Amino acid sequence: MTRSSSGSSSSSTPTPQPNPTGYRAVAYYANWNIYARNFSPPSIPAPHLTHLLYSFANIRPDGTVFLSDPYADSDRHTADDSWSEAGTNVYGNIKALQLLKTQNRNLKVMLSIGGWTYTNTNKNMDIPMGTEAGRRAFAQSCVGMIKDYGFDGIDVDWEYPTDTQQGSQYLSLLTEMRTQMDAYADTLVYGDQYGNEMKPKFLLSIAAPAAERNVRNLPLGRIARVVDFINLMAYDYAGAWRNTTGHTSNLYASSSNPLGTPYNTADVVTSYLSAGVPASKLILGMSLYGRAYTNTQGFGEPYNGIGLGSFEPGIYDVKDLPLAGHEEFYDEEAGASYSYHEGSGMLVSYDNVDMALRKVDYMGKRGLGGVMWWEISSDGTGEGSIVSNVSVIIDAKMVKV
Repeated sequence: MTRSSSGSSSSSTPTPQPNPTGYRAVAYYANWNIYARNFSPPSIPAPHLTHLLYSFANIRPDGTVFLSDPYADSDRHTADDSWSEAGTNVYGNIKALQLLKTQNRNLKVMLSIGGWTYTNTNKNMDIPMGTEAGRRAFAQSCVGMIKDYGFDGIDVDWEYPTDTQQGSQYLSLLTEMRTQMDAYADTLVYGDQYGNEMKPKFLLSIAAPAAERNVRNLPLGRIARVVDFINLMAYDYAGAWRNTTGHTSNLYASSSNPLGTPYNTADVVTSYLSAGVPASKLILGMSLYGRAYTNTQGFGEPYNGIGLGSFEPGIYDVKDLPLAGHEEFYDEEAGASYSYHEGSGMLVSYDNVDMALRKVDYMGKRGLGGVMWWEISSDGTGEGSIVSNVSVIIDAKMVKV
């Protein structure tokens, strides 16, 4: 392992290879950001993004989709909003995101449905996705969200289909969504100033797992033919659920310390490509946070505690890293950055700016379709912003719509 330099990248300048569809710079924005984080839509670095995924809508037992926090999503008034406007108007984050689009014409805003709490903890996808009626209701309500709130498309985050039967249901759901979204687009055909027939294209994406036990349940090649892109969640490889420490988003497996790399991005990407996912549709996910361990001697070792975190135990925003007194390192074999405090034995695994640029280089060499971040409010600022540093490298090749 080698120490990272401070203030500048220690790797060579990333050189993404040409991608015929252009690169996507995708970020999730959570509706709860307006509360403790005090991070509202105007704070989003929209010029550095091509797609913003507004998270998360929830699912009823009959399959219909609904806004999970009406106050944050559509009701909250800001100082610029009137309380006396006539009609049924939309305020909150959704209005703010539409205003953000008017200032950034290449930005697409999509509604993300599901997420860990709604689909893994609460299992809200399991029952309705098991029936044709449930899937139809889901798709119909997605079209309704597009009509009512002006979203450019839908992102589905089902974490995770538990077997191949649910994987097949997922494909059926996405196929139904594509059919209904395209049918709605057909009703919006118009002629441009040159007499050409035009119509909108509503986007469809999914957030996809990295763990093999979840990947094998998905008919990835067939899903890839239905969706516009796949956001690979190439992070959370290790954390407080394990008895030993581990890298959270390493590029490669470590042969000298396999316990420290329970998963790795290179193998996951290979499995997706081998399953028939076009490289240009696979978006490399990166986390804007780090996972911490206390009282440990290093990776693959026991630990005792996970630290206070920025907003929840054991998880620190990139903007708060490295922590005071920590020294940053780069593990060349694992392809991962981290920090360590010798005195307390505290270890934090995360992507710093240098590591993010290395991942851009990896993305380009494998011909992937872009990058994705969870979650935009956690990014650093100025020279410490991962999103803006990556954007500088891929900006000329971003998708322009």
